[in-house]
Amino acid sequence: MNKYGTLHETNGRYTLRYKRFFSYKSEDVFRVLTNPSYFSQWYPFATGKMDLRLGGKIAFDDGEGSTYEGIITGLIEPHTFEFREVDDLIKISFLEEEEGCQMIFTHTFDDKEVVMYVAAGWHRCLDAFEQIVNGQPVEWEDNSAELRELYREVFDLN
Repeated sequence: MNKYGTLHETNGRYTLRYKRFFSYKSEDVFRVLTNPSYFSQWYPFATGKMDLRLGGKIAFDDGEGSTYEGIITGLIEPHTFEFREVDDLIKISFLEEEEGCQMIFTHTFDDKEVVMYVAAGWHRCLDAFEQIVNGQPVEWEDNSAELRELYREVFDLN
């Protein structure tokens, strides 16, 4: 399965979409996804503070003095986890498959100028999430520049 994201534009907003396959049941992957200590290892700026309920809050800290909260807007175990982070929407859903499950990750936002940076960042974060699900220590590959260039070309962002 292709690990690269796709870009979609709807009503002046942009959505990055990624698909990842796991050889585990969605219940198992969902449990890892919504565990605050794991979440903070792969999700940017997550603090590990999460009130896992509809309307619950997720705490973020950019490490440079800014803190903010995400609000959980969708929670259907073990198939959907979505939240609003400022004006951005994150939706993570799971589809059962014969040999495991497919995760579909989407991020909807407004600023086209940051697409290649955001795309490369999510690609790397989802690689880290895969490592966690597979019981491996997180090792961040030094591939940011290559991924930004790849997404710039693929999405024709010249």
